[in-house]
Amino acid sequence: MKKTMTWAEWKQLLRTRKMIVPMIAILFIPVLYAGMFLWAFWNPYANMDDLPVAIVDLDRGAEMDGEQLALGRELTDKLIDGKQFDFQRVSKVDAEKGLKNQDYYVVIEIPENFSEHATTLLDDEPEKLTMIYKPNEGFNFLSGQIGETAMDRIRAEVNEKVASTYAEKLFDSIMELGDGFGDAADGAGELHDGATKLVDGATELKGYLETLASSTITLADGSTKIGEGVSRAAVGAGELNAGLGTLSQGAKELLTGAQKASAGADGLKDGLTNYTAGVDQLAASYGQIGQKEQEFNTAASTLNEKSQQLNGAAGQLTGAAANVATGLEGLSTQLDPILAELPAEQQTAIGEALGQLTQGSAQLAGGMQELAAGTAALSQGTTELNGAAGQLSGAHSEALAGLDKLKGSSPQLLEGANALSAGNGDLASGVAQLAEGVATAQQGSSDLATGLVTLTEGTGTLKEGTDTLASKSQELAEGSVTLADGLVELDEGTVTLQEKLAEANETASEVNPTDKTYGMVGSPVDVEKDGINLVPNYGTGFAPYFLSMGLFIGALLLSIVFPLVEPAIKPTGAFKWFASKVSVLAIVGLLQALIAVGVVKFALGMETINTPLFVLTAIITSYTFIAIVQICVSILGDAGRFVAIIMLILQLTTSAGTFPLELIPAPLQIFNTVLPMTYSVQAFKGTISTGDLSFVWMNNGILVGFMVACLAITFGYFALLYTRRYSKETVEA
Repeated sequence: MKKTMTWAEWKQLLRTRKMIVPMIAILFIPVLYAGMFLWAFWNPYANMDDLPVAIVDLDRGAEMDGEQLALGRELTDKLIDGKQFDFQRVSKVDAEKGLKNQDYYVVIEIPENFSEHATTLLDDEPEKLTMIYKPNEGFNFLSGQIGETAMDRIRAEVNEKVASTYAEKLFDSIMELGDGFGDAADGAGELHDGATKLVDGATELKGYLETLASSTITLADGSTKIGEGVSRAAVGAGELNAGLGTLSQGAKELLTGAQKASAGADGLKDGLTNYTAGVDQLAASYGQIGQKEQEFNTAASTLNEKSQQLNGAAGQLTGAAANVATGLEGLSTQLDPILAELPAEQQTAIGEALGQLTQGSAQLAGGMQELAAGTAALSQGTTELNGAAGQLSGAHSEALAGLDKLKGSSPQLLEGANALSAGNGDLASGVAQLAEGVATAQQGSSDLATGLVTLTEGTGTLKEGTDTLASKSQELAEGSVTLADGLVELDEGTVTLQEKLAEANETASEVNPTDKTYGMVGSPVDVEKDGINLVPNYGTGFAPYFLSMGLFIGALLLSIVFPLVEPAIKPTGAFKWFASKVSVLAIVGLLQALIAVGVVKFALGMETINTPLFVLTAIITSYTFIAIVQICVSILGDAGRFVAIIMLILQLTTSAGTFPLELIPAPLQIFNTVLPMTYSVQAFKGTISTGDLSFVWMNNGILVGFMVACLAITFGYFALLYTRRYSKETVEA
């Protein structure tokens, strides 16, 4: 029986202990690399609670709106109870010592002012809450990175807690603001009622002042007539005195004159009696006018004082309205970043509420400005009224003084008339008493002239006073018109103010926050992971990379133990020689792949989308790597192994089995598409996680292309080598 070269190759392998033992060991090289690495890093986050982390709580706490805050203690308790790490509450000294002695991977320090800074949001210069994170990266770099990720979560929790607290305070303030708007609306209603009464009073005052103005005009006309009559009486008295002077010229003329004088004296007596009674009545009327003027002046002064108080109150309300508008604008600005994180529906609702508040406050400010303008006009009108009343009182006082003088002269005038009547009577009784009667009449006429001169002066003063009274009364009436118009505007402004404050109160009352509302403001965004092609753990994610690496190393070690070129017997043909070597490599490659996938799949329990295709991919990968190592070592010998190691290094860094391709340096990215491990990693990912069969077959096809090309070149090398060494020799198998 002739021995084939394949039989001879296997016979030599199985009978040589130094070869068969290493070959058996090589079968487990891929699983040692892939399995041990994957076992070690299968799910490291499952043991996070064993990672020691120190917490140093130095927080002194703080007080906010009467409530005690202890955020440091709450955070520490929450972290320890959460058991994300092996959190240990220690002192600052022990933490520093433990970090240096590598007892802790990370130290988290909460400073003394942690809670205090949480109360400074509304201060002019708010302070952020700061936590000190101290990783010992030299002890273990990845622990520091994991700790940093955990710190991001802790920071998010603290942010949510602080934001929820402030949201609660914010909504409480909004509700208090709504209550304030309600109270302000009630006050505006009362102000409206008062303004309505004030309008009614101003209207009545306007009528009274118009009547007063017309009456003073009539009074001025009457005083003018009195002045004219008194002037004429003074002229008559002068003429009487001249006539009495010529009375002594003749008895006959005296008798005739006496008769006329007697008649005139009687008429004069009656007229003077009536005139004296009229002066007394006029004096009494002016006394009553003076009393009423005092009451009017008191009322005008009170009205002026109240209008000034009203103007001051209106100014304060205007400032308060402006402060409300400014506060609402600040509130809107502070809410902008928070509103940006809210859902669109809530953004719209809160935005409309803030818009209505801002519009209402603007209208409130406008109404208060109109109120302030109206009260200012009212104050000016009452001031002018008060001044006019004072001038009226002065004019009446001057007129009353003139009447008093006139009244004082009236008895003298009446006395002269009586004496004239008596003299005329005596003159009629006898001429003997003529001289005495003429003297008495002359004396009486002299007194009459003096009294009439005094009366003329008094009526001039009376005329001047009544003219002033008429002028100022007219000005007072015009001022009352301005007062009435301003009060009407005041009334309208208070109505608008009440309506807008009621609307603001209704809008603010619609805000009914709950604990969910506070939580929404504190953490408005939740992230839901909805990925595709789920990878449950690190082991599953790294399996394509470690399996490819283990199979390549297994192929590389196989070239050290098994002679890839030297035949067991002299070759009888190039193809038989090549086939004998490939047969051994095929069986070993198949067993390496099956053992590796069996351990990873069944021992480690890795889940795969398509298990048969996963096994086939492992076999194709194993054969491809063996073919690549075979061509390198067969043609280049030991230098070929060095080339294979260089290829392995390049593949480990450029196959994108760990970090994404885009994260490695650009010069290394060139090797990604020309080295086979890139396609083995992608094929394994397809069978394990993605389930994209067309993608798997494409990558497996590229691997088969690598394998076929390498086998063809290796066969060509065997054919060339056979031609050079054994083409003229024949050997029995």
